Amino acid sequence: MRFPKPHTLKEIAALIDSNFVGSPDFKVLGMNEIHVVEPGDIVFVDHPKYYDKALNSAATIILINKEVDCPQGKALLISDDPFRDFNKLTQHFKPFVSANSQISETAEIGENTVIQPNCFIGHNVKIGKNCRIHSNVTIYDDCIIGDHVHIHSGTVLGANAFYYKKRPEGFDRLQSSGRVVIENNVDIGANCTIDRGVSGDTRIKEGSKLDNMIQIGHDTVIGKKCLIASQAGIAGCVVVEDEVTIWGQVGCASGIKIGSKAIILAQAGISKSLPGNKTYWGTPARESRSVLKDMANVNKLPEMFENLKSKK
Repeated sequence: MRFPKPHTLKEIAALIDSNFVGSPDFKVLGMNEIHVVEPGDIVFVDHPKYYDKALNSAATIILINKEVDCPQGKALLISDDPFRDFNKLTQHFKPFVSANSQISETAEIGENTVIQPNCFIGHNVKIGKNCRIHSNVTIYDDCIIGDHVHIHSGTVLGANAFYYKKRPEGFDRLQSSGRVVIENNVDIGANCTIDRGVSGDTRIKEGSKLDNMIQIGHDTVIGKKCLIASQAGIAGCVVVEDEVTIWGQVGCASGIKIGSKAIILAQAGISKSLPGNKTYWGTPARESRSVLKDMANVNKLPEMFENLKSKK
């Protein structure tokens, strides 16, 4: 998330009542998660295991719970609870604004786009030309939808990321300030849910087609011309490259990559990154030929035991 205008390190520190290391006039341009940070961004880290990753990332302002050696060209914000203060900054720069109508007056809707009854279109939403948004679709604030997009009934775009920190009193949610971006010529079936990015974008690229009842997690990128069948669940921060086919009831763990033109057969469970141009099945998913060969060998076991018994 980029701020509407640049701020100084001193100004940001005052917002969260923290100390800082660096020039008071050090420029702060935005805030993001570790996998999408750019120079000028704030990233937070609250565990020593991840200090080096944060300090060596592209981010130039590190919101951290301990004063450490500051790399050259970077600044620190020292906080006793970086998770809490990252949320404070999100709430300050991206506050929730209640809607007074089903279609926000700040929404932009393109020529020849049809929006059926009982839809909700939030603030700053942009919908392109020749789209069809069927009844009871909910499109949260800041979503971007391209041209020639069809979205069927009951689908929700832009709900919060499923991202929590466990505390003694319960779970504390990381506030979401990102967007959902749907590119041109995408079809989305009924009752799908596509969560917004925490601070960046969840993106469905041009020409991809989604069946009914699919879950796409925060900050995930679905490539061009992908096919995803019903009841697939894809966690956050996943990269699905172009022309991937994912069949029904596939489950995918977070933070992995599926290579282009891969085919994932029904009910597979994906626990790690998979190279493209291959077909996968099973849990954990692996090349389908290998799985089928193993199954065939298992089916031969009774015959093998009988043969051994007969030789005794």
